Amino acid sequence: MANIKSALKRIEIAERNRLQNKSYKSAIKTLMKKTFQSVEAYASDPNPEKLDTINTSMAAAFSKIDKAVKCKVIHKNNAARKKARLAKALQNAMPAA
Repeated sequence: MANIKSALKRIEIAERNRLQNKSYKSAIKTLMKKTFQSVEAYASDPNPEKLDTINTSMAAAFSKIDKAVKCKVIHKNNAARKKARLAKALQNAMPAA
């Protein structure tokens, strides 16, 4: 354990930032999972109501991913990959409908 006051403060700040980053990452995973589930539901039974659900969940996921990049929680290429996965899942569900 550190003895210097500034080092102790840095440890506290690092822990606080780690928890905030963990929260962002967890929220992104949850939103992506919900979006994939709604896309699956739409693929099995396509109707406009389910499409609205997909659009709202995808918008929420995109927003959270973009905010995570802005706060430097994830890299911009990682964010692009996640957003591409979501878009591709929707695109694959559309022709089946």
